[in-house]
Amino acid sequence: MASTQANTSSHQNTLFDELRWVIHIRHTLEEEVDDDTGIPVSIFNVPKQLQLTKPEAYMPQFIAIGPYHHWRPELFEMERYKLASAKRTQKLLHGVKLQQLVEQFVKLEQRIRAYYHRYLDFNSETLAWMMIVDASFLLEFLQIHTVDDEGKPLRRLSSRMSHLVDFAGRKSAHNLILRDSMMLENQIPLFLLKRIIDPQCTSSEEADKMLTNMLTGYMKELCPFKMMDNFPKIDPTGHSHLLDLLYSILAPKYEDSIDENEEITEEPDDKATPSEPKCGNCGYVKQLLTAIWSSLSSLNSQAFQFIKQLILSRPAKFLVKVPWKLLTSLPGFSVLKQPIEYLFTSQGNGSSKKEDQSSSTNINKPPLVEEIMIPSVEELIDIGVKFSPTNGDLTTISFDVKTVTFYLPTICLDINTEVILRNLVAYEASAASGPLVFTRYTELMNGIIDSEEDVMVLRQRGIILNRMKSDREVANLWNSMSKSIRLTRVPFLDKTIEDVNKYYNSRWRVKTKKFMKKYVFGSWQFLTFLAAILLLMLTTLQAFCSVYSCSRWFGVVEVQQQ
Repeated sequence: MASTQANTSSHQNTLFDELRWVIHIRHTLEEEVDDDTGIPVSIFNVPKQLQLTKPEAYMPQFIAIGPYHHWRPELFEMERYKLASAKRTQKLLHGVKLQQLVEQFVKLEQRIRAYYHRYLDFNSETLAWMMIVDASFLLEFLQIHTVDDEGKPLRRLSSRMSHLVDFAGRKSAHNLILRDSMMLENQIPLFLLKRIIDPQCTSSEEADKMLTNMLTGYMKELCPFKMMDNFPKIDPTGHSHLLDLLYSILAPKYEDSIDENEEITEEPDDKATPSEPKCGNCGYVKQLLTAIWSSLSSLNSQAFQFIKQLILSRPAKFLVKVPWKLLTSLPGFSVLKQPIEYLFTSQGNGSSKKEDQSSSTNINKPPLVEEIMIPSVEELIDIGVKFSPTNGDLTTISFDVKTVTFYLPTICLDINTEVILRNLVAYEASAASGPLVFTRYTELMNGIIDSEEDVMVLRQRGIILNRMKSDREVANLWNSMSKSIRLTRVPFLDKTIEDVNKYYNSRWRVKTKKFMKKYVFGSWQFLTFLAAILLLMLTTLQAFCSVYSCSRWFGVVEVQQQ
């Protein structure tokens, strides 16, 4: 009997939920939806791939702003402070009641809902009150960071909020609010802030100026690139929320028509000059002997003169003219073909042709792993690469081949930076329709930073301003941000990585190291060939000694040494 009643009650609950859903759908389809026309979704759930790596970086720990985390019990402690901010806002509205703002927000319900990716299971009045209370608190917090028309900070702080925040950011609550306010799931539309400020000002222009000064100071406080020469002008009407505003400052739009011009200018380089041999396989021996000549040219001795005469002799000239295919077809020499080609063709014209063709045909395809890998700071320093800071955004990243200088923007890292960077990556992965510029920047920094020594070098060069406990924490910060949703091509960053890798791989020190690792220590064929040559030489020596009695020769040598 009890089980029958339980089944009946569960069936009634299911039936009630279905009816509620049908009523909601019918109501939604019948009402006007003109307000949300053309408004793109901009407040998303953090992708699961990113959230699993470090959940606390995406879940607010102190205060809920917006509907996604409003009902979390551990965040209820801040509700009384938000209500206190709403009461103080009521006194600044010059006769306008909060109930009147609620009625305005109810009329904007569809526009508010259009910003959120998740379905908001609230009625219109609940959603309106939630937005007014949260926006009041956020406005009062933004007011602390207000700047004047010249960008200088104006210190405005209510006594009610003084125990939570301070100007120097020493209190933990201040940093927690800063961190939580920049999380992707903790955003509210910026146009709601403007609706609350309007009754406080005499004109709409004054309200726009007040909100702009608040947001400018707030973005300067949160922006990791604090050394920017010209901080962009803030336009609140052109952005959806605080995180979107910060993203537009750090990763502005860029022109990607440079690649077409580069392809046009690089076409003549692929054509062979008349002095070059027509056969692409005939010049390897010549390049090998040229490299040996350059390494021995600094010697001034009789041994060098002998080597010089040997190289300029007729047999050596004949060896240079022998086609590489014919030489490698000889017994034993075929093993040397691949190692020598590896040493002398990594920067050849044929490989550049293939790279140009692949880059032009795969422009819309994700990059390969080899195209995003880059040596670490210490490895680049060892081959003479210099690092120089820039006072700008991501578009200032470049590599100057002539001066061998790697230019990177100066970034300031503190206890809030990791949360901000992670949520910017999550927002870009969810909202950006084009290349993931900021994500590629984090991958670039992750690539060049492997250890605390790399961080120390960048800190000494002025590229990293470290306000964390140690360089090891900074290295762990970048190395833990390797998880991304997808890879896309970013032309100016791709070119920088390509130029760095091309310069690095063209150094003889790097070539020799890779050659020894791949073909000497890791190739059994090459080692077998060397062992065979050694065995042949020992066999020849043994045959020579059996005929000419080597013991007599060695005895003469020992007598002379004594």
